[in-house]
Amino acid sequence: MNGADTAFVLISAALVMLMTPGLALFYGGMVRVKSALNMLMMSFVSLGIVSVLWVLYGYSLAFGDDLGGGLLGNFDHIGLRGITAETLTGGTEGIPVFAFALFQLAFAIITPALMSGALADRVKFSAWGLFITLWVSLVYFPVAHWVWQSDGWLFKLGVIDFAGGTAVHINAGIGALAAVLVVGKRIGFRQEIMRPHSLPLVMLGAGLLWFGWFGFNAGSALAANGTAATMALNTQVATGAAMLGWLAFERIRRGSFTTVGAASGAVAGLVAITPSGAHVSVFGAILIGVVAGVLCSWAVGLKYKLGIDDSLDVVGVHLVGGVVGTLLVGVLATNGVGGFTQLGKQAIGAFSVMVFSFIVSWLLAKLVDITIGFRAVARDETAGVDQAFHAESAYDFTALDGTAAGLGAALASTPHGNTDGRQQGRTLGV
Repeated sequence: MNGADTAFVLISAALVMLMTPGLALFYGGMVRVKSALNMLMMSFVSLGIVSVLWVLYGYSLAFGDDLGGGLLGNFDHIGLRGITAETLTGGTEGIPVFAFALFQLAFAIITPALMSGALADRVKFSAWGLFITLWVSLVYFPVAHWVWQSDGWLFKLGVIDFAGGTAVHINAGIGALAAVLVVGKRIGFRQEIMRPHSLPLVMLGAGLLWFGWFGFNAGSALAANGTAATMALNTQVATGAAMLGWLAFERIRRGSFTTVGAASGAVAGLVAITPSGAHVSVFGAILIGVVAGVLCSWAVGLKYKLGIDDSLDVVGVHLVGGVVGTLLVGVLATNGVGGFTQLGKQAIGAFSVMVFSFIVSWLLAKLVDITIGFRAVARDETAGVDQAFHAESAYDFTALDGTAAGLGAALASTPHGNTDGRQQGRTLGV
């Protein structure tokens, strides 16, 4: 066992795990106060569900030997069967498979959590838990096998995805779009102002994501070596460049430099450098960051023109940023790798994941909707899903005036009935 590499991977796994609470704070600050706790819980529950599924069968499906066609791993490692603390990834010198499995588990946890922001304010918590279970089993585990397992079909094709542009960000972004199309718009979309309730939380969450992303990207080298150092440096540079690109575009378009823009621009840069950072120069990382910042900022405005209620811009940031990074590495890769041939491979990787994930995600969301109902009823959505599903609120306002006004009063004044949010939305004309 290589002790230094093992320690590096274990620390990186802890950093990636921290990204999920960071994402919860990032998303939680961007929703209205009546949905803040629910937004936190939608990320946190992924820590529980995916951890159990991963050791039961997820690791085997993603990283087991191929069943055929490079599409899915076998069932040899169900329950991590056949793996012990002494089993190494690199033969006579490497890291324990348990360390690698833990690192990859952290990736599997955050990927469905990324989708939660697109569905903020309006879905049943139980339905979300069921959707996560189905989605990681039928979408994430197979795609991870395609991209990262040595006998996966995209890996054998030569698609470059160092740390998850396709398997994580494109996968989650297009899956979120499919789910949004099934669930529908929030009540009041384009009619009510839906401002973030806590910008400090947004900035804190973005900072934790940025911090944890060094484990996400550099840790994917699976060794404390020059590749990890290159990835870490390019991660920092691209993220800063993307933030500046987003802010510049925002200033031109809206006349202001917003904190949400700074945080979102940083995340866009992190997303875009994820598949590409180990294969480009520092100048390539700057270019990728600027392009991602500008294009993602432009993309998030399209939801109003298209009438797609992606609540927290998951599609605009993760799908678009993932596509930018995945394609540009085909052009900017160093050491003679980049070129039109590699660009074609990258396009195949990006768009095959998009097509597969969209179709299966839509079917799964539809299945959840038909069986137990995905959408919260209008009464719960209007009053706030925090009280409806968690019997709690993020902040106690009773100390201000000694009364229990607020969410309770909203619940009491909201018409009763079983009309779901989509019907209410049609009634309101949104």
